[in-house]
Amino acid sequence: MATNNDFGAFIEKVTISPTSTSSVPSSLQGLTFAIKDIFDVEGRVTGFGNPDWLRTHSAATSTAPVVSSLLEAGATALGFTIMDEMAYSINGENAHYGTPRNPIAFDRVPGGSSSGSAVAVAARLVDFSIGTDTGGSVRVPASYCGIFGFRPSHDAVSTLGVTPMAQSFDTVGWFARDTATLKRVGCVLLQQDHLNPIEPSQLIIADDCFKLCSVPHDLLVQPLVGSVEKSFGGNTVVKKVNLGEYIEQNVPSLKHFMTSDDVTTQQEFCIPSLMALSSSMRLLQRHEFKINHGAWISLVKPEFGPGISARIEEAIRTSEEKIDLCRSVKSELIAALSTLLGEKGVLVIPTVPGPPPHLQANVAALESFRSRAFSLLSIAGVSGFCQVSIPLGLHENLPVSVSLVAKYGSDGFLLSLVDSLAAFI
Repeated sequence: MATNNDFGAFIEKVTISPTSTSSVPSSLQGLTFAIKDIFDVEGRVTGFGNPDWLRTHSAATSTAPVVSSLLEAGATALGFTIMDEMAYSINGENAHYGTPRNPIAFDRVPGGSSSGSAVAVAARLVDFSIGTDTGGSVRVPASYCGIFGFRPSHDAVSTLGVTPMAQSFDTVGWFARDTATLKRVGCVLLQQDHLNPIEPSQLIIADDCFKLCSVPHDLLVQPLVGSVEKSFGGNTVVKKVNLGEYIEQNVPSLKHFMTSDDVTTQQEFCIPSLMALSSSMRLLQRHEFKINHGAWISLVKPEFGPGISARIEEAIRTSEEKIDLCRSVKSELIAALSTLLGEKGVLVIPTVPGPPPHLQANVAALESFRSRAFSLLSIAGVSGFCQVSIPLGLHENLPVSVSLVAKYGSDGFLLSLVDSLAAFI
């Protein structure tokens, strides 16, 4: 187990070497990385964040292609990181293995479920790390720990050898402290030799989404707009959109989720269509989680920590009602956002509604924050579009971030764009 000096990021420290010689150029030579305990490595039992899972599963017979690719590109793996149990949280607290310490804000959660992977990068224990993002598990900890986090287009990076949470949303993402490393890792995982900078055609600011955020609008938007102008000479069109209204008008299947308890919950500000989008996302996630792990849970009756236990019980009780509607929402949203962004448009949204919550915060007190968070996270989650979380320093001594979302398959474009903007943000 990790010590305090490790910020509690690692569950197991071990150096892993490539199992075969490859002709792939050593583009990551000299870089170290950490692996979320959800990726298979031959001869090792994948822990999935829970001791009962570890106890009842056998060692992997092969290594996840993502891990193999990074090793063959010359990177050195230093070990496996702590994660939330069964990837079912965005907080980063694990009742069994401990909570990795947020290096930027010691009294705040690190974010999950890829908590240890984010902390290992933020604490400079490794150069980069890999995690998974189903509902926000790379984007959230990246924001909370003040680093870059990339969620690729759904299925753009292999999920073979990765314990599934919900396959309609599961992605393999990665963390880095700088955009050059983020891009280098992306070239390997996306199997693209070189990524040339391309000017975005338009920067679309989802103005209503920033009302969900406790951080001042200008603090998040202006640095980004300024960096685009400096990078591309003011040729990019900058415009604002009411994203909630646009989605409500162009994703008709959402009407079936607009009257759910999630949407009608009273709070200071909400975007009904995005809350409905979040509701449909979480329903399909619960359904797929139940299919993947319900039998094991019923047989083993594993012990889960607070919060996780209630979430998993809810998933096990999920029926198939509205599941086809969830898939309709997904296809309609893809079409709607593709039309909005065009070929090289980029959507600007907050990554999360504000700075990281306090450790061991009251579950009820977190509900409004979680509701707003999933409203934002579901945009890329449901569409399968790629998203990068960009750190913007500190506000009131806490890390803040903003996100760029690009259409499906534009991963290389988005990585090159954020790399171009980094010098001016």
